[in-house]
Amino acid sequence: MATRVWLPALLLAFLLASSPFTQVARAQSDSDSEEDAATAEVVEGADLGIVGDDTQVSSDGPLSPAPGVETVCVFPKNAGKIVPAGEETELLVGLQNEGESTLNVVAVHSTLHLPYDHRMYGQNLTVQKFFNASVPVSVQATFPYTFVVSKFLQPGAYDLVGYIVYEIDQHPYQNVFYNGTIEVVEAGGLLSVESVFLITLGIALLGLFGLWAYGQVQQLSKVILCFRL
Repeated sequence: MATRVWLPALLLAFLLASSPFTQVARAQSDSDSEEDAATAEVVEGADLGIVGDDTQVSSDGPLSPAPGVETVCVFPKNAGKIVPAGEETELLVGLQNEGESTLNVVAVHSTLHLPYDHRMYGQNLTVQKFFNASVPVSVQATFPYTFVVSKFLQPGAYDLVGYIVYEIDQHPYQNVFYNGTIEVVEAGGLLSVESVFLITLGIALLGLFGLWAYGQVQQLSKVILCFRL
């Protein structure tokens, strides 16, 4: 009898545990110092060019960062790093040149990976080229970058790796300005079809559990009444 009483409750707890209500949204607040560094100076006179997702911006093998060049990334008004699939998402790449020579920013690009294995690509995102975008020594500059995640991508957590490519004395370098998690959601809302289904299922189970509990209370009341008689 005890097993029959606890079985529905355990089933309900298991299903509700898998519901989106128990998943805490991953939201990291960007510090004020990062925003100040990234928005110190927006590059003026730099021409933008957007090329295909599969365009290669590096040449022979992986590039390394140049000494004295630091980068930071800010998602404006998007501390939770929520990325609607199929819609444009903008971020700002802050670059500080503490090297010995002026650098020329060539392009910004990024890739999307599965969080448990970076060898598995989710998507190569837009390559955004820059022209006449020079950053002198001891200067901070900000470069806008807009990318679009495929609308066919399954909602969930992904790792975004962003790169900024630049040249110093015609020698190419590359910095990783962001390597972290973003949350891809369906456009037009934070709830996917799967989430709506699980929520509806949870509500239905709650209703069934309520009916079952009501029946148990009624049965117990009848037993107590019989004892009193």
